[in-house]
Amino acid sequence: MLLNENQKMIRQMARDFADSRLAPIAQEIDRTAKFPEATVKEMGELGFMGLAVPEEYGGVGADMTSYALVVEEVSRVCGSHGLTVAAHNSLGCWPIATLGTEEQKKKFLPVAATGASLLSFGLTESGAGSDAGGTRTTAVRDGDDWVLNGTKMWITNSHYAGALIITAKTDPEAKGSHGISAFIVPTDIAGFTVEKKENKLGLRASDTAPLTLEDVRVPGEYLLGKEGEGFKYFMMTLDGGRISIAAVALGLAVGAYDVARAYAKERQQFGRPIAKFQAIEFMLADMATQIQASRLLTYEACRLKDAGEDFAHLAAMAKLHASETAMFVTDKAIQILGGYGYTTEYPVERMYRDAKLCTIGEGTSEIQRLVIGRRELMD
Repeated sequence: MLLNENQKMIRQMARDFADSRLAPIAQEIDRTAKFPEATVKEMGELGFMGLAVPEEYGGVGADMTSYALVVEEVSRVCGSHGLTVAAHNSLGCWPIATLGTEEQKKKFLPVAATGASLLSFGLTESGAGSDAGGTRTTAVRDGDDWVLNGTKMWITNSHYAGALIITAKTDPEAKGSHGISAFIVPTDIAGFTVEKKENKLGLRASDTAPLTLEDVRVPGEYLLGKEGEGFKYFMMTLDGGRISIAAVALGLAVGAYDVARAYAKERQQFGRPIAKFQAIEFMLADMATQIQASRLLTYEACRLKDAGEDFAHLAAMAKLHASETAMFVTDKAIQILGGYGYTTEYPVERMYRDAKLCTIGEGTSEIQRLVIGRRELMD
């Protein structure tokens, strides 16, 4: 993969920060499930939280490749930090930067770019997951305002967000995915409640919680984009978000591979390193091959997005392949480490747990296959 000098610099900065600041705390914050406020603030100071924010609003205005490189390097040592960066940028900052009015951008993006206040995206509901058009949250006009009622589930960064983008049905007569709109909802507004943090299998330090909206009154100027276009907007958002999850998964796979490879070269059995045994050598070969294939898909999707070309197809492929690669590689890493891999003495068991979310969030592997299959069958 060819990178320009700026991309190489950004990747090295992210790698150095991940190794020096995140690797030492990754295991502990996984154990305690505590959100890492201090290091998220540091990531903000480095510009990681403003990668998707244009420079005129205080951000970095990074290209998609640079953004994915940062997410990959952070996720390589800590998936929870990687997901925090990814969700904030791709699901929170990007829709406002792309669809927002000038007033919305000036109000929400500068503080988001610093990481002092995160942004998030409220789409999923108990009856609206893979069927994203099944939104039941409602928004009803009342004078110049909109009044929102409903619940959302599995919302990342919610306890630390200053605002969320919430999807709601604005036309109750519209069928399916029609009649849905998007709103920017400040978290300090009356009637908005972030519920208890979820106790998760993996990515435990990442903040995930359900939301409740009870007669939440939102000013009319907080409508994001056009009324009734919400489904189109969140599908656009998820296309970019799939590259983000691919980068998280790729980072987890690389991190697990690095640990397994180093261990295999050091661990002695029958008088020689286990890496010298063909069974282990073949595992490492398969892991490396899958990682490289995922990397090529992920960064080709980035290239297409940066070029302004249709990238949705490649984003789905990258997300599917990288997430399943992460599961494959972390599983093999545990196998190579044997009993040690099954304990918290090494990070591969954490990476294995973290990787599972990548096959579910922002479109399951099954949904990705559906997206890809339909595209392949288009005339």
